[in-house]
Amino acid sequence: MMFAASADAQRGDEAAAAVKLPATTLPFSGYASPEAEAAMAADLRDPQVPPSMTDLPAVRRFWQAYSDRALAKMRRRFDVRTEHRTIGGVGVEVVTPASPDPRRTDRVLINLHGGAFMWGAGSGALVEAVPIAAVARTTVVTVDYRLAPEHRFPAAVEDAVAVYQALLRTYRPEKIGIYGCSAGGALTAEATAMIVQRKLPVPAAIGTLCGTGLPFGGDSAILGQLAMAQPPAPSGVTVDPIPYFSGVTSNNPVAYPGNSKTMLAAFPPTLLLGGSRDFALSAMATMSRRLEQAGVETHLQVFDGMGHAFFMNSDLPESLEAYQVISSFFDRQLSRSANASSRRAKR
Repeated sequence: MMFAASADAQRGDEAAAAVKLPATTLPFSGYASPEAEAAMAADLRDPQVPPSMTDLPAVRRFWQAYSDRALAKMRRRFDVRTEHRTIGGVGVEVVTPASPDPRRTDRVLINLHGGAFMWGAGSGALVEAVPIAAVARTTVVTVDYRLAPEHRFPAAVEDAVAVYQALLRTYRPEKIGIYGCSAGGALTAEATAMIVQRKLPVPAAIGTLCGTGLPFGGDSAILGQLAMAQPPAPSGVTVDPIPYFSGVTSNNPVAYPGNSKTMLAAFPPTLLLGGSRDFALSAMATMSRRLEQAGVETHLQVFDGMGHAFFMNSDLPESLEAYQVISSFFDRQLSRSANASSRRAKR
């Protein structure tokens, strides 16, 4: 469908195919819930953004407080127990549902939290782990990996793989799933790539949510941000411009496995989930296609009208649906026989 609004293409330089967008008003999605619309209106009235992105301690305090509030709501809704442990030499929080499913005691999910690789530990990790542990009725181990800029790639990947390798002593690989949101979605893909590179048995399945094994870029880096009343991000990036990836090239198969056909061919079934207004959507959609081209079972779920990491707000019907989608995906994959995992491990 062609729209009547003007679309002037620039000519004579590398932006020859760029389109100048007209000023317009974007209504909220008619497919989204009234609760989501109310939340969007509240965010527009009072945007939840750090006062300064250059003061890292202040940014960390801001997101810590944000996550604390989100976790407090989740604890009223979801009945779980949490315990701090050390697994594989790495600090973790083990989240156990109050009513675990006796048929699922032989499985575990590993969560890798978001936060631009610079924040998100503590309550930021638990907001990703608590609802999934409760809905899936399965233990979730969320990893307190080393953060940038104090630590750079591949520190976080090594921590995630250390926890996975330690859990392999207790759980069969076909009974382990790994997932994460935003930077955690990227880290999930990175950890899977390092597992493949080290010739360890791969997990039964992974979930790269609101982030994946490709740099953020493409249309959604601009359109998704504009749709959330946020400044557009660069759309043509080949590597992520954050401290964690400093000095890393786009052909590194662990940092960016989505750029390696050989690496993707060894990936397990993968869930990619995000919102239509998520700046990560273009990367996820491209990753989904590349996984399918590599012969990997792939599931892409897009929630219309939703922004980045929308399911941190447990009041939204879309969030409750997302928890169920994630939990059901892992239940199906971890319920399969050991044969599929053994075949993948031999690749």
